[in-house]
Amino acid sequence: MNNREKDKYLILSATFGEGHKQVANAISEAISNMVADAEPITIDIMEWVHPNLYPISHYIYKKGIKKFPQVYSFLYKKTRVKSSFSVKLNSIFLSGMQTVLKIIQEIKPKVVVSTYPFAAGIISRLKEQGLIDIPAVTIITDYTDHSYWIHSSTDQYVVGSARLRDQLIALGVEADKIKNTGIPVRKRFMDVLPKDLLLEKYMINPNIFTLLIMGGGDGFFGKGLSTFKALESISTPIQLFIVCGKNKKLKTQLESELKDSKHDVRILGYCESIEELMVISDLMISKPGGVTTSEAMAMDLPILIYHSLPGQEEDNAAYLCRSGFALSVKTEEELIAQVENLVHDSAPLSWMKQRMKKYQTKTSSIDALRVIVGAARRGSLLNATSGRTIQKQEEIEVSI
Repeated sequence: MNNREKDKYLILSATFGEGHKQVANAISEAISNMVADAEPITIDIMEWVHPNLYPISHYIYKKGIKKFPQVYSFLYKKTRVKSSFSVKLNSIFLSGMQTVLKIIQEIKPKVVVSTYPFAAGIISRLKEQGLIDIPAVTIITDYTDHSYWIHSSTDQYVVGSARLRDQLIALGVEADKIKNTGIPVRKRFMDVLPKDLLLEKYMINPNIFTLLIMGGGDGFFGKGLSTFKALESISTPIQLFIVCGKNKKLKTQLESELKDSKHDVRILGYCESIEELMVISDLMISKPGGVTTSEAMAMDLPILIYHSLPGQEEDNAAYLCRSGFALSVKTEEELIAQVENLVHDSAPLSWMKQRMKKYQTKTSSIDALRVIVGAARRGSLLNATSGRTIQKQEEIEVSI
């Protein structure tokens, strides 16, 4: 019987945007299920590093990006390429290095995985200063580059597209440090029930168009009630799922306003079985968050992008539309007209589905895990041959 202590895989994330957390969950789940004698440990780095500031900063982030998107857009574009301004602003977020160092000294992980850009920056800085010597893997949770993701002491980058890989290479990252696996999604997107069983479970008529509307983890969506009321102008009755996320106020309002809708409307809060809704839907309307759109692509679900937030979501939208995975609209009128067209002409939907089948994968978390395990193994070998005093590591077995 093997009684040795489990190898620790440290995952650093943050809840400033639901996607960072979801990718961390996907990797944690993959490690637990597929790596023998391993223990994933996920930490919200912002909560640990700035415990007193965290609740306030998180509130300001959510409210600010919704109420003052132009400010976020300015900062995003101003720091897109490394400059004196971006370095100064980044230094604020690197102030928690001692806390992170203490965490690493206590946990003693084989590898550190960052799904949040400032976490990747702290780990790289600790390595540059010779305070740690642990393999560092960064998973970029959008389809675009930004200076805050790129750090000289990162050992491996996991990216969601071949285009992003090329962008990183153009920015000076060594090609062998970058692996295009797709943005990791959770195992449930591989193990979903057959469509016919789910149609029966949700009492959905397969002959009627089914629309899924996603507002993101915090339920942000366009102009709110007016957008949903406008759906009444669609001439043909449809089946409609509206996922409000954590926005309880919107959910309550919609339940009241749409109770007499001519459509078959299902209004949901935070949904743990979103993969099932994706399987039975014909189209998803959503903001272009990296993880939500990756999940839709894993389910071959065409995307209609509406209300992109400035910054990475605008970049994501451009990539998704250019690749043939999505369509995009800017106004409420365009949104309704596009849905009306797709209800009566499914050819564009079929074309998008084929594009997704050709270029996307359901195994992104497994492929990313291989990169992480490979980095951990190489780190162990380097330490073992460098003369450092470390405990001998057994070979990692990955049951993939």
